[in-house]
Amino acid sequence: MKNFKVSEIENLKEKIVHINRVAKVVKGGRRFSFNAIVVVGDGNGHVGIGLGKANEVTDAISKGIDDAKKNVYKVPVIKGTIPHQILGKYGAGKVLLKPASPGTGLIAGGGVRAVLESAGVQDILTKSLGSSNPHNLVKATLNGLLNLTDAKRMASRRGMTVTEVFNS
Repeated sequence: MKNFKVSEIENLKEKIVHINRVAKVVKGGRRFSFNAIVVVGDGNGHVGIGLGKANEVTDAISKGIDDAKKNVYKVPVIKGTIPHQILGKYGAGKVLLKPASPGTGLIAGGGVRAVLESAGVQDILTKSLGSSNPHNLVKATLNGLLNLTDAKRMASRRGMTVTEVFNS
């Protein structure tokens, strides 16, 4: 019952979260390469993240987009927010995701905002705890979204109807 990768989704929009320049010291001086963190999503519960590395920025971005399109997941978005509060973790990065009432808006920064916008979340409160590294924050956010459970899935897991879950 885990979230499965989804393939062949049209109308994915790309967002570049972070571009990092890496220097390798060689005999003749420094050799620079780039890596790019890219988030893709349709704004309707599908989101994917990718990392591209290359010697040119444009190549790194295109590799990141290709990687992100291969790693697209379905996440539960209910009425523009998430079903319940959760703490996503990846490495030293932790992201607290809290559902919010309609009209609150997307209260998030940096990589967390890019992932949630791409997933189609409109009302949410977030707090970054621990590392501020964009790689870890993006992956922690996706980890939190993938560990969410909606009422239908919980009801089927317990062998109940949705109303029985809320009335018990």
